Amino acid sequence: MKPSLMIAAAGLAAGLTGLVPAASAASCWDLWYERNAIYDRNGYCFSSSLGKRTFDNADCWTKTPALSQWEQRRVAEIKAEERRRGCKVNN
Repeated sequence: MKPSLMIAAAGLAAGLTGLVPAASAASCWDLWYERNAIYDRNGYCFSSSLGKRTFDNADCWTKTPALSQWEQRRVAEIKAEERRRGCKVNN
């Protein structure tokens, strides 16, 4: 299996849908949402008003979620694209 397909399969197995390159995201909002959806799935408790409005903190349990290696790579890729674009969605 090709490495890109293995990464996609690992992401699907983890319940992740962000399998397209971060650079192809339509907007800074899309990048922000995908990155924070990863944190939300891992129990992150949001403290910003936007995070609280967008994600339900009722089932959160941590401020330091344990992300899989795939999730860590994806978050890093998204953050890099946010920096490249100068995104400021929740600042």
